[in-house]
Amino acid sequence: MTNIEDEAWQDLVGIGADPPIRRDKCEQCKRPVVVCWCPALPSPPEAVASQIVILQHPAEEKRSLRTALMLQLGLEPGKCVVYKGKRFPNLKHPAELQRILESPQTLLLYPSRDSVPLEEVDRSAGPYTLLLIDGTWPQAKAIYASSPALHRLRQVKLIAVGISDYIIRTQPTEGCLSTLETAAQCLAVLESRPELRQTLVRPLHTLCKYQLDNGAVEHQSKEFLLKNNQYPKPIGKRLSRLLNYSNTVCGGGLEKDSNT
Repeated sequence: MTNIEDEAWQDLVGIGADPPIRRDKCEQCKRPVVVCWCPALPSPPEAVASQIVILQHPAEEKRSLRTALMLQLGLEPGKCVVYKGKRFPNLKHPAELQRILESPQTLLLYPSRDSVPLEEVDRSAGPYTLLLIDGTWPQAKAIYASSPALHRLRQVKLIAVGISDYIIRTQPTEGCLSTLETAAQCLAVLESRPELRQTLVRPLHTLCKYQLDNGAVEHQSKEFLLKNNQYPKPIGKRLSRLLNYSNTVCGGGLEKDSNT
């Protein structure tokens, strides 16, 4: 290699690579600013007497469109707390969770055969702390089975849940709701404030609208597709059990992520 070629090569390797283009992110929701849903949050955050405690399977943290954060930011600080794990409580959890699990004011949203409609709970005896399990249906059942402390809690379920507004994601059944929608509906009942659901779910509407405006399509539930002979493949055992459980035990009131 000649001196000229060597100098040219040294000049070439000395050129730094262009840094990757990074999109500005919102400090609150950590999403790119162009798809930030924070302007749709209630301002100021909603003040409620009840508290929502979310028992979250670790896999939920990896979901890009998780809705629990919307709830945390939509309520006053401390009114929505998230604990992660596959068993509750465990040694990594603070003592506060144990206190919550032992409190007579704590309710578990879990549609078992022993659960009662949340609408029938004596609200004058509140305020209550409501526990939600955040995970897929199999994950939620596994968390419940491995957490004896949950078995001792009063169990409640939602009856009139309606159709999910999370229309950019396929739900298993017609009554499945996202974590945000489930909590918002429960708070509307416990606080006797029907408007709370619409107010707290507004960020989800903003998110879905952006996705639809940029090529996403509305998704019908698997239950809807089955009823209308539009489901593209044979129904599996897991979905069959879920549909049967939803209809016989929960009255259709399952959550999108779990069973609440």
